[in-house]
Amino acid sequence: MKEALLVIAGYVLGSLPFGYWLPRAVRGIDIRAVGSGNVGASNVWRVCGARLGVAVAVLDIAKGAAAALLGRYLGDELIGVLAGTAAMAGHWRPLFLGFGRGGKVVATTGGVVLALAPLAGLCATGVWIVVFLAFRYASLASLVAGLTLPLFAVGFAASRPVIGFTIAAALAIVALHRGNIRRLVRGEERRASFSVRARLRLFAASL
Repeated sequence: MKEALLVIAGYVLGSLPFGYWLPRAVRGIDIRAVGSGNVGASNVWRVCGARLGVAVAVLDIAKGAAAALLGRYLGDELIGVLAGTAAMAGHWRPLFLGFGRGGKVVATTGGVVLALAPLAGLCATGVWIVVFLAFRYASLASLVAGLTLPLFAVGFAASRPVIGFTIAAALAIVALHRGNIRRLVRGEERRASFSVRARLRLFAASL
């Protein structure tokens, strides 16, 4: 029973739609009606600017980490993986948005991995930052970071449940970015717009 409650708690944590709540509170915007309609940090960044986008990303990372840590310390590592997976499902189809369209689980996945395999998570985060600053495609950065995540998990000798989670997460990230992949291939994907100087500031702030 305790294990089931921890997984349910993970789903509820993942369902907290910060990408919807923050733009609504700060700008009076329904993020689902503008940009890509996605409630993830990338769409918030494009529509509302870097500050709100980064705030949403941090909160989405935090809820994934909280779900995994809660499961791990009140259960065990496998429950941490299951609670983290439930948080990803909650982010994708949030309870608080009537199980409607949520985000593409990248930041929430990052939080889960940072909680369960910190070194692998930090390396994948570094990959995301480098690819994003180099090419200015959040979707490309997410895809490359997601696909390298299992490699880092294996490289840092993560447990089998965690490695299995990273493989499943990488596949989920690719599946949820199918439209982005098609646009990248056609050269139609939108780049993040900021100057070289701003990119250097962001890179320095990430170190």
